Amino acid sequence: MNNNVEKLIFKMIFCSFVILSILYLVLLGNMVKNIVARQALEVNSRILSNEVQELETTYLSLSNNIDLPLSYSMGFKEVKPIFVTRQFLGVESGGIMAKNDL
Repeated sequence: MNNNVEKLIFKMIFCSFVILSILYLVLLGNMVKNIVARQALEVNSRILSNEVQELETTYLSLSNNIDLPLSYSMGFKEVKPIFVTRQFLGVESGGIMAKNDL
């Protein structure tokens, strides 16, 4: 009877050891996979950062070259501004002038 209990305890300890070993290997594999994925993302991040920096440099160099002759060559025309003024709509009564203000 004592021998059967010892065998059962040994089997339970061995099974739990096998299950924990498999769980350890799965977790270790996931960690390694995540590390590799993070390194790949860091490389992509550096590449994208360099592309953005190049685009910003191009934008700044192009924006510094914008002037009136360039806009005329692209077909833009200078517009003469037309200003709108309000007419005075006042009523004079008793020396007080009522103005139409906003």
